[in-house]
Amino acid sequence: MTRAVRVHAYGGPEVLKVEDIIVGAPGPGEVKLRQTAIGLNYIDVYLRTGLYPQSVMPFIPGQEGAGVVIETGKGVAELKIGDRVAYAGPSGGYAEERLIAADRLVPLPPGIDDKTGAAMMLQGMTVEYLLNRTFKVGPDTVLLLHAAAGGIGLIACQWARALGATMIGTVSSPEKAALAKAHGCTHVINSKTENFVERVREITGGKLCDVVYDSVGKDTFPASLDCLKPRGLFVSFGQSSGPVPPFNVGILNQKGSLYLTRPSMTGYMSKREELLASAAALFAMVGGGKIKIEVNQTYPLSRAADAHRDLEGRKTTGSTVLLPG
Repeated sequence: MTRAVRVHAYGGPEVLKVEDIIVGAPGPGEVKLRQTAIGLNYIDVYLRTGLYPQSVMPFIPGQEGAGVVIETGKGVAELKIGDRVAYAGPSGGYAEERLIAADRLVPLPPGIDDKTGAAMMLQGMTVEYLLNRTFKVGPDTVLLLHAAAGGIGLIACQWARALGATMIGTVSSPEKAALAKAHGCTHVINSKTENFVERVREITGGKLCDVVYDSVGKDTFPASLDCLKPRGLFVSFGQSSGPVPPFNVGILNQKGSLYLTRPSMTGYMSKREELLASAAALFAMVGGGKIKIEVNQTYPLSRAADAHRDLEGRKTTGSTVLLPG
């Protein structure tokens, strides 16, 4: 028996129940993983509330973690018992042990500890594809990113600085503004006290942004479109305040022949080689000292509900990790 956090019905943090479960032997192409750290991400909230419905109930949330391989299934050749690995992918992370497809695991370099590994994979590889592939950010890029002091935000601040881009970030408090600035955000806007569209116009001298990255959703749409240059790109990759409401696609024409995309890690990491390349780029940035992963909160796995409350209440900064045992 092992301990896991399961959801039997959609709802608030209180539906996260700590239970004993049996984890069987790994099937073909699978490994059994003893988890040492589990990453907390806003997608876990979407799963818990049913915004992203699950096909089976009860289910174990959690999309990111790190640990040690303790058993391998038939056909697994790349990994062996004792290997340190990390992942960002299939649900099932809120557990002391889990089964997972071996081709979704990435070996952790010796210089990266388990807590950092658990905190960096989903958020770090999200930043990798957003800045390198969804839009090719470079020294001439002016970008706006909402929630700049969150887990993805702080990594994006550092990555954008390393690329030489001009980054404008929105935050919700003076403390978060200072944090984003310290991590390389060129200009910071407190969206609680400032109109971010007006401030973007001031900062850019009316030239606006090449790309807007938005994980907030309802509360920042359609205002984010007014921050874009003609033919600029709006990247919606999350919805912490609720989904972007239905809209007439003609608004993209009216606001300057804009582009809009809704990317996901699944779409960018579906192939093994894509996953490995993204992880390698992330490890190089972290190993080279260009990005520091900020694990600012840790909770026992048994307090996953408290971690969700703090995440939704915007009480967290940087990354949060759940610790089994």
